[in-house]
Amino acid sequence: MNETYAEFLVKRKTPAYAYVLNAVLSVATLITVFLALTTNVLAVILMFLVGFVTYLSYRNTRVEFEYLFVTGQLSVDKILGRAKRRKAFECSMEEIQIIAPSDSYVLNDYRFQNQKVLDFSSQQAGVKTYTAIIQSGGDNYKMIFEPSDKMLQCFRQTSPRKVVQ
Repeated sequence: MNETYAEFLVKRKTPAYAYVLNAVLSVATLITVFLALTTNVLAVILMFLVGFVTYLSYRNTRVEFEYLFVTGQLSVDKILGRAKRRKAFECSMEEIQIIAPSDSYVLNDYRFQNQKVLDFSSQQAGVKTYTAIIQSGGDNYKMIFEPSDKMLQCFRQTSPRKVVQ
């Protein structure tokens, strides 16, 4: 049996505003805790509300993407705060038209199509990203991601004409 398997985890760069937001919300949570200890029930409700918003902020600003390629199926999962996993995108190699480096001239032919852009990259400077042009049903997608060398090799094994170096 000829099975191909590759997985890769990419951590998205945390934006600068997230550090400031999380610091401000942490201080606000501490202040509401002290208010809740000294005042009335309304301060306790406010404490829980601000604490919940702080939790959501921490969770949603720490994002990772896991790429999984198993026998012709590409799956991308979005992991929030290293705790919650959601399926972000899934397609088969038959739906992928081309996979090429994002700065490749080969992608110029696909530039003017009406596409939804899906960015599953780390958004760090100097990292080599690849773009996959996907046609799934009536929808066209342009997926930007950072596959590992093993994953690119699996793509080439499955469908060599669709992968550009």
